[in-house]
Amino acid sequence: MWQSVGLTLLVIVATLVCALLFMLFGWYVVWQLFLSKFKFLRELVGDAGTPQAETQPSEPKDERTANAPSRSRPKTARQRVASPEST
Repeated sequence: MWQSVGLTLLVIVATLVCALLFMLFGWYVVWQLFLSKFKFLRELVGDAGTPQAETQPSEPKDERTANAPSRSRPKTARQRVASPEST
């Protein structure tokens, strides 16, 4: 009797371990192939190692935005109407 209970518990535990290992392996594969590309998900997981493809373009981009005078579009001729004070 104790052998059948022990065998049943062993089968249940082995099944749970196999399912957990399968899920962890699947998560790892999907992370490596797809999910690690998203900065938001890397921040949630706390992954400090970022892909080099993203870090290199972001640095010159920051420098360009720092040197840019403003982000507003230049006004068209219609928008540049003389103010009432200048007349």
